Amino acid sequence: MNLRKKPDVDVIKEILEWVIVAQPKSSFAQSLYIQYQERGTLSKKQLEGLLNKCSRLPSISAAHKATLEAIIKRKFSKTKSVLPENKELYTKDETTLEKVTFILTHLPQHKAIQLIHTKIESHFPLNPIETKTVEQVYALVKQKFSGQ
Repeated sequence: MNLRKKPDVDVIKEILEWVIVAQPKSSFAQSLYIQYQERGTLSKKQLEGLLNKCSRLPSISAAHKATLEAIIKRKFSKTKSVLPENKELYTKDETTLEKVTFILTHLPQHKAIQLIHTKIESHFPLNPIETKTVEQVYALVKQKFSGQ
């Protein structure tokens, strides 16, 4: 499916031919012409190079240069997104760590709390169930040992 309004008019090909006639020793223009014949199109960078080349030649009309500029502007530009700020992936939850150490000082054999303590020290995030377990065990241990 050809989207061009007048397929018999090929501005890029005409410009390439004019540049080759004006500068027959230009290997850049010749390679662009060969690529254009093989592929049927040129990349945005190649078209910008061609525009730069033809802007130095007075024999090429301003209308053809403007058409080439319009084709370049219509081409897709690759842009890189800005890098996100560098921040830590994991931050220790100090309140949970304090609660875990409090529990382990009073109940050092508690396996679930030992596992949670290892996860915190290894910089693994706790899931909501583990956080709730710490809260419940902390409340029970604080209630039991604060009365002594």
